[in-house]
Amino acid sequence: MPVADVLRLATRAGYQGVELRAHAEEPVHPLLGMRERAAVRGQFADAGVEVLAVAGYARVAAARDAAGEEELAHELSELVWLAADLGAHFVRVFPGGGGRPAAEAEADAARRLAAVAPLAAERGVRVLLETHDSHRTGAAAARILGPVGHRHIGALWDVLHSWLGGEEPADTHAALAPQLGYVQVKDVVSAKDTTPVPLGAGAVPLGAVLAALVRGAQGPAPAFEDADGRGRGGWLCWEYEKRWYPQAPDLPDLLAPGRAYLQRLLEDTAT
Repeated sequence: MPVADVLRLATRAGYQGVELRAHAEEPVHPLLGMRERAAVRGQFADAGVEVLAVAGYARVAAARDAAGEEELAHELSELVWLAADLGAHFVRVFPGGGGRPAAEAEADAARRLAAVAPLAAERGVRVLLETHDSHRTGAAAARILGPVGHRHIGALWDVLHSWLGGEEPADTHAALAPQLGYVQVKDVVSAKDTTPVPLGAGAVPLGAVLAALVRGAQGPAPAFEDADGRGRGGWLCWEYEKRWYPQAPDLPDLLAPGRAYLQRLLEDTAT
């Protein structure tokens, strides 16, 4: 979808930021030239909408040979540069360590994230490991992030995957709170049928997720941090995966009701 159309939908429905999927089939990706990057940044600024994150597809826990290591390091660097050029707060990466011994996958992932951390710090970007695939729970992601110990490396909590991994929202938040960047919310039919549905119409325990976040925001540490480690009050990002579920309802008419639903949940949990 063209950037102008994305911004039109976001502003019409009252959204404050957008997570940009950084894939070659999308308008914004790492091969975009500097002039085009500046134009995209200008479009977002003119619309009053933030570029929340560049959602990359680097898999930091995957097995790689020497050439693959260089390729991954380049991919991570390019994602950081793209995010910085767009004014984005975050870069999303995946674990992708399926089929490997956990200890090996986690050591490789921690080493690779630590290697890109100085560039992320220099460019004012935070690289976030999403709870996904081989490390879908907060506890699993924390085993990678803990050894890194760098402010510019953190966690992206995908609430669907932690729930599918059998982890309670309060436990996920407790595991990720020291490194939490932002939260992807979504709703699906059931644990066995992950077809997207409007927020509140499915089985994902979004109320429990927001309750955990509100309790965390009231604690001694911020519930979320930006690229400089300052608490910002937190971002909730609705990830709607119609791209892989063509039978799912179209998103545009769901955007405003989805935002209103999240606002009601936040108000209910805060009282």
